Amino acid sequence: MSKRRSFGMTLRQKRNYVGYVFVLPFIVGFLLFFLLPFIQSIVFSISELVIGRDGYELNYVGLRNYYQALFVSPQFREVFFGQVRQMMLNVPAILMFSFFAAILLNGEFKGRWLARVIFFLPVIMSAGIVLQLEKYDFMYDVGRAGGFSGTGIAGTNLKLFLNELKLPVVFIELLVTAVENVSDIIRKSGMQILVFLAGLQSIPSYLYEACDIEGATAWERFWIITFPLMTPSMVANIIYSIVDSFTAGDNELVRFIHTTAFGGMGYGVSVAMSWLYFMVIAVILALVVAVTSKRTYYLS
Repeated sequence: MSKRRSFGMTLRQKRNYVGYVFVLPFIVGFLLFFLLPFIQSIVFSISELVIGRDGYELNYVGLRNYYQALFVSPQFREVFFGQVRQMMLNVPAILMFSFFAAILLNGEFKGRWLARVIFFLPVIMSAGIVLQLEKYDFMYDVGRAGGFSGTGIAGTNLKLFLNELKLPVVFIELLVTAVENVSDIIRKSGMQILVFLAGLQSIPSYLYEACDIEGATAWERFWIITFPLMTPSMVANIIYSIVDSFTAGDNELVRFIHTTAFGGMGYGVSVAMSWLYFMVIAVILALVVAVTSKRTYYLS
């Protein structure tokens, strides 16, 4: 007599299925709305687009568009590596500020809801229409090009002071960038603050109570409980911050690719630039996930 097969699922399997349900809308949306443009962009990147009276024609050119993007375009590589460097400096500053702000906003004090609204306002202020207004704001341009820039007096004096302290070059670059771009860092930290707040509020209170019974200090509680259990939120914020930095409306490389498509080396070359950009972003995200996943702690 054959044994009846059990269709019961373990807790891990149930959680996996819940995760599939959450990502299902994205998968369906990608298949319905993005798969065809995704494939078409690959075709454009290996073709030359010729516009005629009856529409456009595609002439296969192989990897020529990628070669022109990397070795013929005089500005692509410079803007490309400049954007990657800017991301590597901005993301740590955004994470540190948003984590510190979330810890403060998670405390018990009067007017906490109003403070949370104020910290989330930068997300609303970073909408596309506001960015367009900033481009035509004379005082905004003066602030970006004057005393708040890396070539300004404040930036130069800060670098000289930190160099006198014999601090590491990487730390100096990070600190100076944070000071120079403090307004941008605050504006781009709203969503990260919300994620950190959700992570802080999901930590069970009994863990802190156990620490109090054992006589642990607030500093020890932070490193033993808060920081390890916040690593999943940190990974999510790192990925979000990297993608947001690479796709922001004020991204110089995005504007350069747009200019190349409609007034530069042609549509095919611009699509090839986009694909190179996409591949680098994918590699960076894969490395981040591979490194951080080994140091991420989940409360079972």
